[in-house]
Amino acid sequence: MVNFVTVLKSLVQTLMKFNGIEPKKVEIEPGTVMNFWVPAKSKNEEEETQRPNVVLVHAFGLDGILNWTFQVLALKSRYSVYVPDLLFFGDSTTSSGKRSPVFQAECLATGLRKLGVEKCVVVGLSYGGMVGFQMAKMYPDLVEAMVVSGSVEALTESISRRSLERLGFRRWSEVLMPTTVEGLKEMFRVGTHWFPSWIPNWIFKDYLEVMFSHRKEREELLEALVVRDEDFTPYHYHQRIYLLWGDSDKIFDLEVAHNLKELQLGEKVELECIEKAGHLSQLERPFAFNAHLKQILVSLTA
Repeated sequence: MVNFVTVLKSLVQTLMKFNGIEPKKVEIEPGTVMNFWVPAKSKNEEEETQRPNVVLVHAFGLDGILNWTFQVLALKSRYSVYVPDLLFFGDSTTSSGKRSPVFQAECLATGLRKLGVEKCVVVGLSYGGMVGFQMAKMYPDLVEAMVVSGSVEALTESISRRSLERLGFRRWSEVLMPTTVEGLKEMFRVGTHWFPSWIPNWIFKDYLEVMFSHRKEREELLEALVVRDEDFTPYHYHQRIYLLWGDSDKIFDLEVAHNLKELQLGEKVELECIEKAGHLSQLERPFAFNAHLKQILVSLTA
């Protein structure tokens, strides 16, 4: 029987290629390959090189191109859009035992430079935002600015504990690595402002079959994500940073966003909210998300 999610992925990938975005595997180091969706070479390469580079870094539950489909289509005419699959998502893998956001950031930066990207604006959602923060800190010459949605600079034990208690879970793997249809439904309920109840169970079964490869490695990524409070020191970023938040985010609520702005990142940060949107606001309310994102990118790349 044909898997619905496999067919959907194939259709999305075909749509990307039709719109001038193609996959490209980049060897980061021996044993580590990162897949990127990148602008296809056009006849007018001079025009392409003059466009600002935007890097869209995905959340934990999806690979890059499924996470950012609506945003790629909205941005591709004005920007050179790059969409990586982080390690152990999509077609990106490593034989290394490193699992930290720092290693993801190192690999992402190396891959972008091998693709010829010298400067970029990073747009990071959730896990992708944490990787983006690390990349901005380590490679300020590469990352000119950031747009962060539903994320934190680092997932400290105190932030992690408060979020999990609010959601009613003990570990992040219970939220983000479901093994049952009901567990997957709960993941999407947690990630959205409103989740439709009419979606048939067979779609969730298909999703479970296709979207949760590398389970062991992804659980290790989640374990490496949480840091002790005493090991975290807020960093003073020189880049401009925008926070773009769903006002009904259940994972990192607006209190987290305001604390990030006021207590950690400081005066260079601006916060914008999307009404009636949860953690996955780029999927739940793509037109509103894109409208905000386009205005932000214009201000950052003018």
